[in-house]
Amino acid sequence: MKKKRSSILRYDGVQTLLASLLCILGGLLIGFIVLLIIEPSGAWEAITSVLKSYFRYSSAKMQLKYLGQVLTRTAPLLMCALSVLFAYKVGMFNIGAAGQYVAGACAALYMGIALKMPWWVCMIAAMAAGALLGAFSGALKTYCNVNVVISGIMLNWIALYTTNMVLSMDGIKNPMSPYTMQLRGLNTEGLIPQMGLNTLFGNEKSVTIAIPLAIVMAIVVWFILNKTKFGYELKATGYNFHAAKYSGMKENRNIILTMMIAGALAGMGASLLYLTGIEEWETTISSVPAMGFNGIAVAFLGGLSPIGSILAAYFIQHITMGGGNVDLSVYCAQISGLISSLIIFLCAFVAFFKLAIQNRLRKREEAALLAAKPEKGGENA
Repeated sequence: MKKKRSSILRYDGVQTLLASLLCILGGLLIGFIVLLIIEPSGAWEAITSVLKSYFRYSSAKMQLKYLGQVLTRTAPLLMCALSVLFAYKVGMFNIGAAGQYVAGACAALYMGIALKMPWWVCMIAAMAAGALLGAFSGALKTYCNVNVVISGIMLNWIALYTTNMVLSMDGIKNPMSPYTMQLRGLNTEGLIPQMGLNTLFGNEKSVTIAIPLAIVMAIVVWFILNKTKFGYELKATGYNFHAAKYSGMKENRNIILTMMIAGALAGMGASLLYLTGIEEWETTISSVPAMGFNGIAVAFLGGLSPIGSILAAYFIQHITMGGGNVDLSVYCAQISGLISSLIIFLCAFVAFFKLAIQNRLRKREEAALLAAKPEKGGENA
């Protein structure tokens, strides 16, 4: 039985799952301890409300409606995770996914509100904007040896303030508020079609084909990375830049293409959110949206797997929405964000726990081999 259990633990997928569960439990435990320190009487109720999320509603219709909202916000989060993991597989840490997401939002909303373009044109524009920003970061790495982390951070802020400036133009910004005009009221063709999916989720207006589109993109990314020659070349470039160069691969092209694709994925993620009409862009925002940064946690929680990231993106969005259900008469308004951020923070330790599991297995195997040697010697004697 022990041998069977250890053989199961050798599978990479099982190790990733266990590591992810450890991170989730650790985040919940720390969050619970923080709640106990602040106000012990309401700690259990607060942590359970985070986990219940939309299940706290007694009506099945309301549960489906809020589930639809969770899934709507899961789609862009998944795309940002795909952006991060795609670049990471090629040896680059795409912290610039947040800026590429912002650039995508700018292009999608400008095309939809100012130019009244249909949704698919807006989506292509968002992908192109994200790809352009990603390509710039890749070109800086290739030709100027600028680390993509440094260039990504700088470009995040450039993208943010450029977007604020563009979307503050007359005809795009709502003159009565700091937000852009509602796409739903100006250009219904700019909204991603629902195709009847909204009827499955309590007629929630924000539920569109964005959700299946994101899942399809996750499958496409998995296929490219694992089943194509192009994906093999990209990963080979990431594993060893010089070896890829001397084997005849176009290493500079691969780096720029990788960042372009990663940027396009993040840009598409922004279009999957803003083209559903669930929210508008705030033109006075002074911090980069968390969606791109949360994509990093989702990518690692999902074990840097496109398929695993689907479940991880849903979980992160589930607890993020559940964090808003904490009783504000007992705790301050920021406590929901604190609990969610603690869990998200712990998700970044998936690789650490996975390595710990692997080291534990290796030590156990070494101990078993050492124990078997004297027995073999005794038999020979």
